[in-house]
Amino acid sequence: MGLILALERMLWTVPLPLLLMGSHLYFTVHLRGIQRHTLRGIRLSVGSGRKGNGGISAWGALATSLAAAIGTGNIIGVATAVALGGPGAVFWCWLTGVFGMATRYGETLVCLLHRKKNAAGENTGGAMYVMRDVLGWRRLGALFAVMGIAAAVGTGALIQSNAIAQTLGEKGVPLLLTGILVTAVAGAVILGGVGSIAKVCEGLVPAMSGLYLLGCLAVLIRCGGQVLPALKLILQSAVTPRAAGGGFVGSTILTAARYGMARGLFTNESGMGTAPMAAAAGPGAHPQEEALISMTGVFWDTVVICAMTGITLVAAMLKFPARFEHATAGTLCFRAFSCIPGGEIILTVSLITFAFSTVVGWCYYGECCTAYLFGEKGVLPYRIAYLLSAFLGAFAGLELVWSIGGILAGLMAAPNVMMLFALRKEITAPAISGKCRSLREIGCFSAQNRYNRYHKGNRAGSASGGCPIRKEEPL
Repeated sequence: MGLILALERMLWTVPLPLLLMGSHLYFTVHLRGIQRHTLRGIRLSVGSGRKGNGGISAWGALATSLAAAIGTGNIIGVATAVALGGPGAVFWCWLTGVFGMATRYGETLVCLLHRKKNAAGENTGGAMYVMRDVLGWRRLGALFAVMGIAAAVGTGALIQSNAIAQTLGEKGVPLLLTGILVTAVAGAVILGGVGSIAKVCEGLVPAMSGLYLLGCLAVLIRCGGQVLPALKLILQSAVTPRAAGGGFVGSTILTAARYGMARGLFTNESGMGTAPMAAAAGPGAHPQEEALISMTGVFWDTVVICAMTGITLVAAMLKFPARFEHATAGTLCFRAFSCIPGGEIILTVSLITFAFSTVVGWCYYGECCTAYLFGEKGVLPYRIAYLLSAFLGAFAGLELVWSIGGILAGLMAAPNVMMLFALRKEITAPAISGKCRSLREIGCFSAQNRYNRYHKGNRAGSASGGCPIRKEEPL
């Protein structure tokens, strides 16, 4: 066990942050700052209604990837980064989200350009298909899929189910009851397939994120004049060493960067190859536009939610230092939210819904990897095994599983980034004109004339489910 814990710490201290941040910076330059199109990506996501063969829209694909990414790490994970790395960790966490958007765009675009159709005629894709069919890396593709299944069971089922059980256990709910409820509700969603998962995520993700952000805003209002000092402290601590004091640990620039970057990279999953699996089930008529939509998932997860968690914590610690005496990383957020009426209830509901959404979202990633390795006949046994893991997770002690999940999720990044660099010439930014279309016009997936023009000239690509490389029409 000690060896596994040490391996996780070693991977997430230098190698994986160096690999992922290197990729983020490279593709930011390669795509000439694709992040400047974030607002257009958001408008595309809310204005697109056309569905793919899998029955989900581009917004449904984005919501599914967000459901998997937005988990307890956005709350407890950020609190742990602040507790161990000081206030400066918030800045470095935020920075990984800003630059990580470029890698997310690139990995999604490549997978959409080379996606397939399964036996049921539904769109499917992911890094493993690109490795096998485009680059000829059959063994690496299979290894990626195996790690994806294991990471889904560990990160998605066991860990998140345990987080729900521990949260409700503090309120007196028996672990057995929690395990049964999580399994039953998750089963009702998961057994319905990707369409059911996307439909639930489309409603759950905005509701749970909105509730949590409103809670954070209420805490910031309660903290009053400490918001600007909190932002100043975060920036100063990110670039200058800081001695312990005021409830904060002492930290160096390296310590703040280490914990902040590791938390940001792990929570937004950019570069790990997971989100493109959900995007591949979407419409696919305009790969570059859908890649822009997928890119906004990193923005919401890290640039918004993780940053709000960090700022809220630091402001509350400055305003009410006595509340945080002898607080652990796991209780920091509860003490911050305790300063507003009903704050602990809001945080409890947020933790439960964040964890449940991750259970549902990660199940689909594992399902895609299972279908790649064993075909559609392996999907139902996988779903049953996944739900059983969710039930057992309510009772497990999961420090070891946390570490294994972190290792597997991180190791998925290595072959995925290799693939991206091998196909970097295919990763191009969309041509965007200066004219800003209306919300109705920007729903490109429901604009039948554009859709027909696209497929009229690309019959060969649509026959196999792939999308040939082409110059994108201006947005």
